Amino acid sequence: MEPRRRDKRREDAAGPAASGTGRAIVIGPYLRAKPGEGEDLRAPEARLDEAAGLARAIDLDVVEAGLVPLTAIRPATYIGKGKTDEIAGLVKSLNAGLVVMDCALSPVQQRNLEKAWNAKVLDRTGLILEIFGRRARTREGVLQVELAHLTYQRSRLVRSWTHLERQRGGFGFLGGPGETQIEADRRIIADRIARLKKELETVKKTRGLHRESRKRVPYPIVALVGYTNAGKSTLFNRLTAATVLSADMLFATLDPTLRAIALPHGARAILSDTVGFISDLPTMLVAAFRATLEEVIEADLILHVRDVSHGDTAAQSSDVRKVLEELGIDPNDRRVVEVWNKIDQVPPQEHERLANLARRQTPQPVLASALTGEGIDAVKALIEDRIGHDRKTFEVTLDTADGAGASWLYRNAEVLEKAEDDAGHTLMRVRVDAANAGLLASRFGASARSEE
Repeated sequence: MEPRRRDKRREDAAGPAASGTGRAIVIGPYLRAKPGEGEDLRAPEARLDEAAGLARAIDLDVVEAGLVPLTAIRPATYIGKGKTDEIAGLVKSLNAGLVVMDCALSPVQQRNLEKAWNAKVLDRTGLILEIFGRRARTREGVLQVELAHLTYQRSRLVRSWTHLERQRGGFGFLGGPGETQIEADRRIIADRIARLKKELETVKKTRGLHRESRKRVPYPIVALVGYTNAGKSTLFNRLTAATVLSADMLFATLDPTLRAIALPHGARAILSDTVGFISDLPTMLVAAFRATLEEVIEADLILHVRDVSHGDTAAQSSDVRKVLEELGIDPNDRRVVEVWNKIDQVPPQEHERLANLARRQTPQPVLASALTGEGIDAVKALIEDRIGHDRKTFEVTLDTADGAGASWLYRNAEVLEKAEDDAGHTLMRVRVDAANAGLLASRFGASARSEE
């Protein structure tokens, strides 16, 4: 492997790791770019660092991490025989029980590598699924992760059951060959998948009802999206004064959280923190989490949180945009605005360059630091400006005794100002979305005057 990097903190460890998950080696295979071919936005070294971070996120003891350049992918083992033998020796000398391959392996490739190395092999998809399985806390999250896991495992039963013969069928010794064990297991998994999909349909309907009830209250939805560990949860806590888990680890947040946020001029919105995205996010995860991610699809404003202090921020942004496209969201839609987070971690000269770059973009990103609070007021002003763009403002004149009318406005509109004139009338300046604008005009008639 090139280069080989041993984790010095674990250098003196002997025997099985104390983590309980085992000692692991992380391999980053990558295809050498041919002349004239476009290069990947992310360097192989950066991908390897991310894979090692994913492994540590489930308490794996990463004792070695290295790159394996390839000229072609081998159908049997993904990497060449020479590298396979080299890694086999490394696995034995380091007493590693697990090898993480930062790529998508076929069931046959995974089985062959496990035989060659006499160790468990986990590919990128399996590793991400393991992380999601540990992070899920709510019933909905557990269901979604289990569905993705079963969908992944269904195609890999060949690894576990190739040694089993057919079950015997019929009576006594005269019965012919029956259902194979692998067929029985696939049927069991298929039945479980069907049940999970039904349960998730119920979750989808429940979330739909919740969205409908929120639409009856004039609170727009603002969704945070971004690459994992971009600082979404820290920003969420800063904006809402919540205490959602925020840590310097990949996929610290899995289950979605919604909180109310107060904006500078009295308006309120619902802020939604969602699961982080990542490069090569397994398609079964996107499908399984679609009920959750519909909060993003239905959002009035989507804040794409970027870690501009990361060396691969451009590649991470590209990966997020790809996932948004998979969800049917145009990344160039006017409701998608970028927040350039972790600005406190860039040097002053880079800060100025980013500020100049942001001023030249449309829509203009906001530079902020969720950790220190820098730029948070600008983020709130951005939210208020964008969610108010499609809302209409009315001036409504009420009799002072019309408590029912005032109550209706507080329930169905955003009250910006309230005053009383000398004639004993209550003057209310309110803002409503398009759905309630017609209801307001019908309810108050000539007493309501649009400012447009």
